[in-house]
Amino acid sequence: MSVAGRLREMGLELPPQRSAGEYVGAVTVGDLVFVSGAGPAKPDGSGFVQGKVGSDVSVEEAAEAAKLCALGNLSALQQEIGDLERVARIVKLLGFVNSAPGFGEQPKVIDGASRLLISLFGDRGRHARSAVGVAELPFNIAVEVEMVVQVA
Repeated sequence: MSVAGRLREMGLELPPQRSAGEYVGAVTVGDLVFVSGAGPAKPDGSGFVQGKVGSDVSVEEAAEAAKLCALGNLSALQQEIGDLERVARIVKLLGFVNSAPGFGEQPKVIDGASRLLISLFGDRGRHARSAVGVAELPFNIAVEVEMVVQVA
């Protein structure tokens, strides 16, 4: 089944592209695509999942927010390469978690993005990853994810 078919089967849609500054959503260099960080845009268009994970936002809510970030990444990727079937491998994910003091479960949060990518791409979706806790993120978003993708 195609990636688009899997998305439909999961009841998911890629969000429209948004930019919070003077940058592009993705840049291709050779067979690698560097996808800008995406925040957790709510599917209903009402804004972003916001707050500190570990105080305002639960680990489960934050994992869902990371999944929304990955959908935003895929939207930028599709705009850059035209067809997600061109993905040869998700190479690397970098996830930032707006962490409350003492919060240390960032890997569980970014698992939300990782699980989605593996569900959509199978082994091509397995990737290297970093999950980093930060004191603040733009607009008080709970999570931000960026990725590097190899295309065919």
